[in-house]
Amino acid sequence: MARSTDSRRKALRLGHRAEWIVILYLALKGYRILARRYLTKGGEIDVIALRGNVVAFIEVKARSDRDAGLEAISSTKIHRFAQAVDGWLMRNGWASTYTLRCDAVIVVPYRLPYHIEDAFELPLA
Repeated sequence: MARSTDSRRKALRLGHRAEWIVILYLALKGYRILARRYLTKGGEIDVIALRGNVVAFIEVKARSDRDAGLEAISSTKIHRFAQAVDGWLMRNGWASTYTLRCDAVIVVPYRLPYHIEDAFELPLA
């Protein structure tokens, strides 16, 4: 039992570190960070950022390689992500005039983050 708790804590720390790396990377690319770890009852958005007329909802994955990061974004994850996006949009009506996009950023050891714009579409409600 203690072993699974330790591995869970380690994964959580790795995820938080990856989020900070992504936030710094996006800031260098000209994004303004609007929220980090936005939680709703149904899901979570790792990072919400604004650049120009685009609001990007960003899923961050820390993995050993790019493909593993992309594979980790399952249909279940996308469904939960969509619920969180809906919740954020209900509270931030101003964003309805912006282009909305779902991005993914894969963090791989010893490489720059891999930013995939428009990585996936949200299911229609």
